[in-house]
Amino acid sequence: MVGVKRFQTYFIILIGLGVLGFLFGAPARALAAPLSVTIGYLPGEVSNDLKANGEELAVLIEKRTGIKVQTYVGTSYGDLVQKMNEKKIDFAFLSALSFVEVEQKTSVRVLLKKVWDQGYYYSVLLTRKNSALRKPADLKGKRIAFVDEKSASGYLYPRLLFRDLGLDTKRDFKSVIFTGGHDKSVELLQRGEVDAIAVFSNDKKGLDSAWTHRKGRASDVRVLWASVAIPNDPFCVRSEFYERYPKTTHDLMFGLIEMNEDAVTGPELKRLLGVRGLMIATSQQYEPVREMYRTLKKTEEAR
Repeated sequence: MVGVKRFQTYFIILIGLGVLGFLFGAPARALAAPLSVTIGYLPGEVSNDLKANGEELAVLIEKRTGIKVQTYVGTSYGDLVQKMNEKKIDFAFLSALSFVEVEQKTSVRVLLKKVWDQGYYYSVLLTRKNSALRKPADLKGKRIAFVDEKSASGYLYPRLLFRDLGLDTKRDFKSVIFTGGHDKSVELLQRGEVDAIAVFSNDKKGLDSAWTHRKGRASDVRVLWASVAIPNDPFCVRSEFYERYPKTTHDLMFGLIEMNEDAVTGPELKRLLGVRGLMIATSQQYEPVREMYRTLKKTEEAR
């Protein structure tokens, strides 16, 4: 039985989402439930692992809510944005930047966000500890690995930094590699095939970063730079889907919240998503990312 405090929290969230309109007099067309829903995941780790984890999570969701879930792993950041725009994906775990890009093309609502240590993370530039590099400007003429041109921590925030330093990511480095995943960027630095990488970190010191997640020791790398705080990855729903199936959206959202808080399913949910939990999120929390996106757009248009 849900406690009073949790009930009050749920009630407030329902008001914010407009779900009460459904519960107390929604139009008949909203009563139908879809045969299944599709949840999309961004690439970033080994795709087979993501697919397997997504399918395992789908089973847990169906057991909790009765909702049948299909899993889709994007081939790239842009692919997932496109699939959501084409209405082939109903819900998605997006990056902060992918969410901002999706909402430029189709209406989406933020429901939850992932939590690691806190509700935000950082972009960091890492180099090996024995490197002569001491600051971002030292990277001119060096080899650097980024994750993806649509990755906030793996490219876009560092790109703004380099722009402010007068460095062009297309001209001023010896080589630039887009690896397609934070784990792959880490592997290149571990093998000494690049001089620096841009990846995520849950703290500014790189103590809990993509490097340490791939079993690297924090003491073996140097943080050349850390970005401002970036809001964590949101879990979103297409607005059109939400308006047509508000009860399904509600059941899935609160099913995930209840799984997160459950002593049995909580650890499984967190393992499958690679997080320490989920929490309620709002669209307004991503305004700093929108500002970064607008700044980059202006830079491109000025060229």
